[in-house]
Amino acid sequence: MFQNLTDRLQSVFSKLTGRGKLSEADVDAAMREVRMALLEADVNFKVVKEFVAKVRERAVGADVMQSLTPGQMVVKIVLEELTALMGGNEARLALSGRVPNVIMLVGLQGAGKTTAVAKLANLLRKQGKRPLMVACDVYRPAAIDQLEALGRELDIPVYRGEGTDAVAIAREGVKNAVDRLRDLVIIDTAGRLHVDEEMMDEAAQIKTAVRPEQVLMVVDAMTGQDAVNAASAFAERVDFDGVIISKLDGDARGGAALSIRAVTGKPVLFASVGEKTDNLEVFRPDGMARRILGMGDVVSLIEKAQEAFDETTAADAEERLRAGSFTLDDFLGQLRQLKKMGSIKDIMAMIPGANKLPKDAEIDEHALVRTEAIIQSMTARERVKPSVINGSRRERIAAGAGVTVYDVNQMLKQFAQAQKMVKQMGSQQGKRKRRGMGMPGMPF
Repeated sequence: MFQNLTDRLQSVFSKLTGRGKLSEADVDAAMREVRMALLEADVNFKVVKEFVAKVRERAVGADVMQSLTPGQMVVKIVLEELTALMGGNEARLALSGRVPNVIMLVGLQGAGKTTAVAKLANLLRKQGKRPLMVACDVYRPAAIDQLEALGRELDIPVYRGEGTDAVAIAREGVKNAVDRLRDLVIIDTAGRLHVDEEMMDEAAQIKTAVRPEQVLMVVDAMTGQDAVNAASAFAERVDFDGVIISKLDGDARGGAALSIRAVTGKPVLFASVGEKTDNLEVFRPDGMARRILGMGDVVSLIEKAQEAFDETTAADAEERLRAGSFTLDDFLGQLRQLKKMGSIKDIMAMIPGANKLPKDAEIDEHALVRTEAIIQSMTARERVKPSVINGSRRERIAAGAGVTVYDVNQMLKQFAQAQKMVKQMGSQQGKRKRRGMGMPGMPF
């Protein structure tokens, strides 16, 4: 979403960091470009004005002008101010000791509210909660069916109630959670295409009836400043506690993510970064600011890796590594864990320095799927001993995987390189053990 903004800002900073000394005129010229880049990204104009003023005030200070690397100091200031603009510290979901805890989601129709309910339930279940989802959107066709389908997919119960009284359904849903021994209720409310009194009144009545610990507003990042305006209206009537930004993986300009905290005073708690039910991330202002500036987001990358990490698979792989053995089955296992982390493009965005790759470098999102298909088309013997794969076998594997023989050859070449690296690591580990330097439980 922020690619155009990232490119523009990097262009500005490359001019600054390439100079040994900066003048006020240099800073002013850079700030004009930053202002234009933010406005083009659909950031609220008042927010842009205040942001640029803060950065300029700090950038023309003596500490920066007399620094040996003034350009880098300006980049540091922009990073800090971007982080502050989006809330500074990571905001956490505040739940009480009450059982069940109640979370209520509000927002306009089409913002992705129903999907956000399922994603949030899935995320909190991983943290030890036992959620129940309550379907209170009695107006939108198929809204309740959609939530029930998501519930079946996740194996999380859904309460749909009877009739069209959303307030009564919400109240009964909380009682149903008590009967089912569920400690968390997440309520999906109705939305409209635009803010109106009827929607606001119903949301306020549901809030009064169930007394939720948290009211979260779902805003569509694709709608830009319309999302910020809607959030401001909800803040006045329903007084929500935090924001979930949906569709942050889209190709819109992303101004809502940068503006909403400054305009409404409400923190962004979560960001939806994909269509799957596990594509909901905790929103970290520092990490998002780093991504926007092309610096990567190591913390989020580590968390994604830990979430995808399978201890049994990793332990088996470690044992094989110790023995210097690494088969295509091991290779397939590692690829599957990598796939769980999300798209290659998203992962690359979190890696510091990845933005330095050539702009025309293509990322093949289907490479992992293709490799998996090739390995699955092999026999058990071929996976253990790929040296037996001759020309005819390669043709059979290619036909079974729906790829070309060239693709099979490339995959086998990549595996041979990985296998060689594993053997080298096993050899180094053996030397360290003989010297008494081996670390228990570590593959090196």
